[in-house]
Amino acid sequence: AVKQLWGDGDHLAEINDMMSEQRAIGGEKAKSVWDLLRDRAVRWQLITLLLVVSCIQLLGANVVYSYAYSIFTKAGIPPAQTHYVSLGIGTTEILSTILCGFLIERAGRKTLLWKSYTVMALALGLLTVTLSLQDSFFWVPYCSVALVFIFIMSFGIGPGGVVCPLITEIFIQSYRPAAYVFNGVVNWIQLFILGLVFPFLV
Repeated sequence: AVKQLWGDGDHLAEINDMMSEQRAIGGEKAKSVWDLLRDRAVRWQLITLLLVVSCIQLLGANVVYSYAYSIFTKAGIPPAQTHYVSLGIGTTEILSTILCGFLIERAGRKTLLWKSYTVMALALGLLTVTLSLQDSFFWVPYCSVALVFIFIMSFGIGPGGVVCPLITEIFIQSYRPAAYVFNGVVNWIQLFILGLVFPFLV
């Protein structure tokens, strides 16, 4: 099965890791979310997951998604055509996440994250400038659209793709289902709060 998944090669180290994890679990059943929250042995993994999920909310991706429609209409794209551009954003994120899967083993997580964060920060900085100057020149709104695409691509290649497998890597098998539930609940609660608070900040 490992050879079918990863191809020919020496995968003995990975197989040994799987076997040692299986022995450590010893037929232990999947833990509940309540067990996950109470167990001190996984406290640091839980804190790490909470911090990572919280930081993802503060990267600006959700805000860019929320304001993409207004950016596109101000760029002169007819309202009837903006759903095609929105579809393009979704496609860009999917393709960049797939690209991250190919790059992560070669470039490494740190490199992907830092380079992506740098490009995302530059894109948001330039997007702030172009949104301020969008009535000055006819071509400035199109720069805003391009910057939205660059930001989304950087997000998919970096944090969007790198953070997803984190739960599998820091939790043992018996805690993974509960950790995925915790991740989903925290993510959606924070997204809900951000959606309520951000319009008032604007």
